[in-house]
Amino acid sequence: MGVNLTKVFPGMITDLLYPRRCPVCDRAVRPFGRLVCETCADSFAYVKEPYCMKCGKELSEETEEYCGDCMRHRHLFDCGRALYTYKSAADSIYRFKYKGRQEYAAYYAACMKAGLGQWIAGCEPDAIIPIPIHESKKRSRGYNQAQVLAEELGRCMDIPVETDLVKRIRKTAPMKDLPMTERQNNLKRAFKICRNDVKLNTTIIIDDIYTTGSTIDAVSYELRGAGVRRIYFVTLAIGNGI
Repeated sequence: MGVNLTKVFPGMITDLLYPRRCPVCDRAVRPFGRLVCETCADSFAYVKEPYCMKCGKELSEETEEYCGDCMRHRHLFDCGRALYTYKSAADSIYRFKYKGRQEYAAYYAACMKAGLGQWIAGCEPDAIIPIPIHESKKRSRGYNQAQVLAEELGRCMDIPVETDLVKRIRKTAPMKDLPMTERQNNLKRAFKICRNDVKLNTTIIIDDIYTTGSTIDAVSYELRGAGVRRIYFVTLAIGNGI
């Protein structure tokens, strides 16, 4: 009598039929069974100290406490951290976000736990909140990359993930080419809380990229209104701001 290997080794069979792609080189991961190629490990540049005490962006001077963006603009979140510099991981994040490479999230989350796990645990979060995308975008893309990342991190660190608490109700223009003031206007009334009674004291917002913080501020505004007292964020990468 034959043995159904898909039941005995479901993950192994899936990897054999559909090899996991390396988040760095995008080829089938070698050696088999890893999350990243052995030769590609540590290819991304981690954010180093000194970093902004508010948003976590790298600073050029050790005597500085805040980046220029955070000195000029008041944010609604308490503070946050990012794992990688955007430039070092940009190609990987693009494939993760637009090319269906959802399997990258397992490696990203493992690195987040290793690099930022102590900080995340110190926040004592009641839940992780992924930045939502509009339903039309989710249908065309097939997934929300922030949700995929949040769910992997939640599993790694045993933190509940609230995927339906915040909804994106307004389709907004792409943020990357907008100046700061237009980014803020672009996101007005773009999100809403989908629950009458929010019993969360501390949350961590998850997104793929932090640039100026406008999106995280917009979600923080809704969470503050729902009674959440402490709001932190973690992103996969952080840019230079504007």
